[in-house]
Amino acid sequence: MHSPSEFKRVIEAALLASPDPLGLPELKRLFDGELSADTLRNLLTEIGDEWKGRAVELVHVASGWRFQTTTDFVPYIERLAPEKPPKYSRAVMETLAIIAYRQPVTRGDIENIRGVVVSTQIIQSLEARGWIDVVGHRETPGRPALYATTRQFLDDLGLRSLEELPPLEEIAKTLQLEPVPTAEAGVRPANHEESAEPQPATGTEG
Repeated sequence: MHSPSEFKRVIEAALLASPDPLGLPELKRLFDGELSADTLRNLLTEIGDEWKGRAVELVHVASGWRFQTTTDFVPYIERLAPEKPPKYSRAVMETLAIIAYRQPVTRGDIENIRGVVVSTQIIQSLEARGWIDVVGHRETPGRPALYATTRQFLDDLGLRSLEELPPLEEIAKTLQLEPVPTAEAGVRPANHEESAEPQPATGTEG
């Protein structure tokens, strides 16, 4: 039988070694089912408290728990990889916003809201990034696919559930998207659709 402090050390080691968040099922496997889900949650809370005020914090996201650098130290870490991540086009931003806030939706739903044809590239771009996925089909002629956001989308935002979705502008900043709300985009002809390919970041570093 391990002591609580030993359990916490094992949990810390697993979380620090894992490239992805770990959920309760994975963490329970560390102890062959010796710990209950409630006990694990309590231990995780204690670990989170013990790491407060340090450069790394324990956070709870959609897929489970992970250690990550605190906000104050992100600018320093970014100096190790100074290349700016790509910014996606306005068309991708609008499409992602519609899916995030009105899911599940079909491609036709998105086109009705945006007033412009949604290119296959846009959907593929978001699927490739792991932010959206097909969650079913609408029982109408043609059975169009229904799209919704994924756990990866929430993980990248540092959220546990859709109820925690922040304002659109904050999503744009976090996911490196151009902050152009759908309501301001207006209706554009189909041939004015913007490319779904990532666009290079512009501007100078502050």
